[in-house]
Amino acid sequence: MTTRSRSISAFCSILLIIFVSARPCDAAEKIAATIQVKDALTVSGQPATIEAKIGTTGAVRNAGLGGEPLELVVDGKVAATATTGADGRASFTYSTKTVGALPIQVRLGASTRVLPATGEANLLVWERRNPILAIDIASLIETVHVEASIPGSGPQNNPEQKPMPDAAAEIGKLSQFYYKVIYLVPSIGSEGFQASAQVRAWLKAHHFPSGYILVLPPGNEALGKKIDELRASGWNAIKVGIGRTKVFAEAFLQRRIDAVILPEPPKSEIPRKAKTAKEWKEIRKQL
Repeated sequence: MTTRSRSISAFCSILLIIFVSARPCDAAEKIAATIQVKDALTVSGQPATIEAKIGTTGAVRNAGLGGEPLELVVDGKVAATATTGADGRASFTYSTKTVGALPIQVRLGASTRVLPATGEANLLVWERRNPILAIDIASLIETVHVEASIPGSGPQNNPEQKPMPDAAAEIGKLSQFYYKVIYLVPSIGSEGFQASAQVRAWLKAHHFPSGYILVLPPGNEALGKKIDELRASGWNAIKVGIGRTKVFAEAFLQRRIDAVILPEPPKSEIPRKAKTAKEWKEIRKQL
């Protein structure tokens, strides 16, 4: 081979290396991620704020991914778009005249670094006069410790937990024609996104009726403050709270809302004016 030929061959090799190194990342090299979405509550015709978060699934699990395009999908159509902040969070504003539980999706738009991902939630569109039944997620679980209402308990911490007998069927009967249901869930971090997604999956797997999954921030006063916030925003038809502990019941009783403790605790753990039930089949008698 002549010197000229060797030079041309070396030059072509360099060009090939540059071309290969400059190629865009293949799909297999993109980051795997999950999208988690919180439920939203509104009334017909008024805008709701829908919050979503995209996070990694690798070694640094749930690390936020900033600058990613997200799309809110309703009835198979893109209803709004948003770009995530540095923490991976984004919010959408959406309004509808449809009344009921509206399934929504948030999916990743065109991204150069993240694999396709989709998260699901519900947009609850209720009339303010609808009576509301607020249920502690711990009261749906077959076997839990006495400290059931502390953060980290319930299906958001252990998805394998079984529901109490007849719980789904009885809530279905209560919500079919009369009550709207709020499922109260203690947070386990990530601003409640993870807890919301895990509880939604658990409720669906065990055939519970749709309801508004409301994740409470940490702290013993969180439930009472959340009830006050709901009332201040116009949701004054909260009729009863069903929970597992004295602390839960007292948050409702102090606001002159009926409370039922289930299953029935020792008498020393029953606040004055609280009702009790041994099992879910007895609940309707107490309402």
